[in-house]
Amino acid sequence: MTAGGTGRMVEEPQSAADYLQATREIGFDALLVADRSDTTACPLPRQADSVKTARDVTRSTLSEWGLSELSDDAALVVSELVTNAVRYALCPPARPAANPITLLLLRLTSHVLLAVADPSDEAPVPKEPDFISENGRGLYIVETYSHCWGWDHLNRGGKAVWALFSGTR
Repeated sequence: MTAGGTGRMVEEPQSAADYLQATREIGFDALLVADRSDTTACPLPRQADSVKTARDVTRSTLSEWGLSELSDDAALVVSELVTNAVRYALCPPARPAANPITLLLLRLTSHVLLAVADPSDEAPVPKEPDFISENGRGLYIVETYSHCWGWDHLNRGGKAVWALFSGTR
């Protein structure tokens, strides 16, 4: 793993707030419950059809923000992140329902931070993609289609895996 850069995971699980100066004082725990015009948060049930819901919310939010050009890449990445969240949220040790899977979109001028919070404390670990296998390519896709990505531990327990997208505006 390398630090920063296009389509790369940051070397340490440093805070996205450290990477994006604009969110330094807010943090993911606060953003997940924020009611702001530049933020969309959507709780998702721990079930497979949450992936479609997350794609739909991502596309409609980006359209409302005038950033439709990011929709295809962001929808693909959110599909991978929510799939992973559902997979790990269904595995023990289970956390209380107070920590649902949550999709977060944060607009920072022409940039969008997309994050998926889940109750698992397990760090995302990129694997060498095996293009024959049916799984194991998710973080490779996230790395390929986003500007950069990383993850943060949440104060409430669990983690948020995030990806940054840059628009042309």
